[in-house]
Amino acid sequence: MAVKRAVTSSSIANSFKMSVGQSSAAIPGTPTVGTATATGSTTATVTYTAATLGATASSFTATSSPGSITGTGSSPITVSGLTHATNYTFTVTATNANGTSAASAASNQITTPNIPALTVNYLVVAGGGGGGWGTGGGGGGAGGMRCTVTASGGSPGTVESALSLNTSTNYSVSIGGGGAGLAQSPGPINSNNGTNSVFSTITSTGGGGGGNETESYKNGNTGGSGGGGNYRSGAVGGLGTNNQGYAGGTGAGPDGSGNYYGGGGGGANAIGSAGSGLTGGNGGSGVSTSITGSSVTYAGGGGGNGQGNGTIQGYGGSGGSGGGGTGSGYKNNNEGFSPTSGTVSTGGGGGGGGAFLGGGSGSGGLGIVILRYPDYYTISNPGGGLTFSTTNVSSDKVTTITQGTGNVSWS
Repeated sequence: MAVKRAVTSSSIANSFKMSVGQSSAAIPGTPTVGTATATGSTTATVTYTAATLGATASSFTATSSPGSITGTGSSPITVSGLTHATNYTFTVTATNANGTSAASAASNQITTPNIPALTVNYLVVAGGGGGGWGTGGGGGGAGGMRCTVTASGGSPGTVESALSLNTSTNYSVSIGGGGAGLAQSPGPINSNNGTNSVFSTITSTGGGGGGNETESYKNGNTGGSGGGGNYRSGAVGGLGTNNQGYAGGTGAGPDGSGNYYGGGGGGANAIGSAGSGLTGGNGGSGVSTSITGSSVTYAGGGGGNGQGNGTIQGYGGSGGSGGGGTGSGYKNNNEGFSPTSGTVSTGGGGGGGGAFLGGGSGSGGLGIVILRYPDYYTISNPGGGLTFSTTNVSSDKVTTITQGTGNVSWS
C-alpha cells in the first residue's frame, strides 16, 4: 500500500523556491561571456550577460588566460595588470554567498599593444631681446627657436631629432625671460638680451638687444636672433645663431632730410630689414609650427625706430609675425608713436625706441617650452617651480610650459 504524505502550503512554497534556485543552497548560473577589448598596454575590458535562471549573483569576475589575472565588477569588467604585447582570452564567473558558478566559455582573443617608447618632441623658444634706445633705436632680436616638428629658426633651419628619454628621471626646464626695454636717456649702456630657454640637453639662446644711440653700443647684439642696428655710421645688426634665428637689420641715416631709422631685429625665419622711407626696419618674421595641433607662429623680431626731422613724421617698423613688438615713430618732441613689447610666450623681440615722448624701448617677450609625447605617459614637476598645462592631441599629450625653472619627469 502506497504511503501518502500530507501536502501543506509551506511545503509547496519551499518546493517552488528550490525549482528556481532561491534556496539558501543555490549558486548562480554560468554567465555568458561577451566581448573582450584591449584598452591599453596593460588593461582590457570584458562584457558579459548574467544567467536568467538560478540564484542571484552578488559579484562577477573576469579571469585572464594566461596569467589568471582577475577583475571584478559589473559589465564591462576592467582587468588591469596585464602584460603589454601579449595575447589574452577571458572567462567570467558569477558568485554569491553559496559559491561560484562554472566559468563561461572563453572570450575572443585580444593582443595588448606594446608600450610606446618615451620619445619627446619639443619646441624651445628663448626670451626675446629688448629694443634699442634713442634716435634710430634698433628692434630687439627674437629668442632662438629650436623644434623637432617643423624646421628650427635661422640657417640651416633643419628639423631637429626628438629626444629618447627615461621614466622616473628628472629633466631640467627653464623658461627664458625677455630682455628689459630701456628708459629714455639711460646713458651709454648696452641693450638687454633675452635669456636662454632650456629643456634637458636643448638650449635656445636669448634674442639680441637692439642697437642704441650711443656710439659704444650702436650695433645690435648677437643672440638667438640678432638685434637691429642703430642709425650711427657703420652700425650693423647683431648676428643670429645657427639653427635658431637670423641677424638683425642695419640702421640708416641721417638721410638727405635729416631722418633716422633703426634696423629691425632678426626673427626665426628672416633677417630684420634696414630702415628706409620714413620707417624703421621691420622685424624678421617668425616660424609657424603645429606641435600643439594648431599652427602658431613664434620668434618674430622687433621693429626699429623711425625718427623724423621735426617737420616730417617718422614711423616705427612693424614687428615680425610671431610676437615681435612695433618700433616707435617720431616727428618732434610732441608727436609720435610709442614702441610695444614682444608678445609673452612667443620669444618676440621688443620694438626700438626713439629720442622723444618718453623715448623708451619695448621689452622682449617671454619664451616658451612645449613638449609632445605618447599619451601612455604622465608628466610631473618634481619640486615645483614651473607653470604648465597638459592637453590631449590625437594619441599624444602636449605639455606647454610658460614660466619658471624646475624639472619634469615622466611615469
